[in-house]
Amino acid sequence: MDIGTLIRRAAREFGDRPAVRCGEQTLSFVEFDEQTERLANGFLAAGLRPGDAVSLLLPNGIELVVSYYALAKAGLVRVGLNFRDTEDDQRYKLEDSGSRALITTERFEHSVPMTFGPAELRDLIARSPATRCEVQTRPEDLLRIGYTGGTTGRSKGVRLTYGIEMALLRNYLVDLIPEVGPGDVMLHAAPLTHASGSFFLPHLVRGACNVLLARFEPGEYLHQLAEVDPTCVFLVPTMISMVIDHPQARPGMARSLRLLCYAASPIAPSVAKRAAELFGPVLNQTYGQAEAPMCITLLRPHEHDRVGSAGRPYTFAEVEIHDADGRPVPAGIEGEVVGRGDIVTPGYLNRPDETGQTLRGGWLHTGDIGRFDDDGFLFLLDRMNDVIISGGFNVYPRQVEDVLMSHPAVAECAVFGTADDRWGDIVRAAVTLKAPATEAGLLEFAHERLAGYRRPCSITILEQLPKSPAGKILRRQVRDALAAGFAARP
Repeated sequence: MDIGTLIRRAAREFGDRPAVRCGEQTLSFVEFDEQTERLANGFLAAGLRPGDAVSLLLPNGIELVVSYYALAKAGLVRVGLNFRDTEDDQRYKLEDSGSRALITTERFEHSVPMTFGPAELRDLIARSPATRCEVQTRPEDLLRIGYTGGTTGRSKGVRLTYGIEMALLRNYLVDLIPEVGPGDVMLHAAPLTHASGSFFLPHLVRGACNVLLARFEPGEYLHQLAEVDPTCVFLVPTMISMVIDHPQARPGMARSLRLLCYAASPIAPSVAKRAAELFGPVLNQTYGQAEAPMCITLLRPHEHDRVGSAGRPYTFAEVEIHDADGRPVPAGIEGEVVGRGDIVTPGYLNRPDETGQTLRGGWLHTGDIGRFDDDGFLFLLDRMNDVIISGGFNVYPRQVEDVLMSHPAVAECAVFGTADDRWGDIVRAAVTLKAPATEAGLLEFAHERLAGYRRPCSITILEQLPKSPAGKILRRQVRDALAAGFAARP
């Protein structure tokens, strides 16, 4: 079974039902199959060959998903770029991936052998045959190259195969969204180049409609939520916070919503509580990373009383906590989260040493610190490289961030450490606000709720916090941007 076969079967089974919609444009299952077939044949006729890397820099829209699955049918390797990346980041990924072509809008031009703009895509679809693209793919063949968030340095290209895509599909349909079927609607507002895109194929193969928003804006999102009335949505926690803080937000706006899935970063307990009050018991967390997309553990809606948990392992994933010597530790003991299974990458692109380090001992070493409770629920404490050691005590930034996020004026938060001669590290924070507040008031709030060694000694109020393309707040960039000012502070 391959992706092309799944799309063709969906066309036979669901025919003229709407498969994908964006604005005024809708494609049926038959039309989606035909357009991806034509474009796959067109790419090959243009001189691309199976195994070639092709980058995409397109906004959410029908052209993007048609391109995605045309590449899959043609055996071409997809490289998703993001408009939020700098031009330097985009050029780096083009060069690092060895892309032979770029699919983009006319406004973005980079030096690659072939460039396809919207007009060229439409022309290829119009003049290429709708006959079945005869490229045969194997599970071990590369489907796409996904880039890490770059939170610890230059992004690494992660090799992701057709077999991994089938494993993701299997995990979703068994564990995450098992009830999806004809008549259901998936609303995409986050970039399809990241986590939201992983929901497209599972909904397509089960006969549900994917509705795409070109961009996310909280007020318009709430309007679309009421208009589209989806059964499933995906947002990162930052987006959830923006939606529930919007003055137009009110209970009952999403009448049919069964699942509000979230990933990419932990959700603050205060945000989860307010989201449940607004939308009901529909929060559904999935935890993964670029090296094991989305499917390490999941926390189902009825399990959200376990505040701070990332859930239990997926049916087809094996997850353990290991100590510094690579030995498994019992429930309740902290260590590194490791995993293995069909969802795990075979390695990084052109980085054999880092591949060996990340996949040592047959396990994916996630770099996350966590522990299991006695019932098998995983609790993520923080990233290994983000731990602050103050006076000999480990301080996990997430624990401090959760407290600060519970303040009614705080919109976003980043906690980090800076070097100190006496304590080793001292805790600092930066926040953005949704209501007036002062540093003194925020510090008092934190000091009343945190142990002494966890208390931030300063809280900087900013207009915005830097984020990765996936929506993760970049703590190191916050720290580095503020470093000069810390010299004059305690």
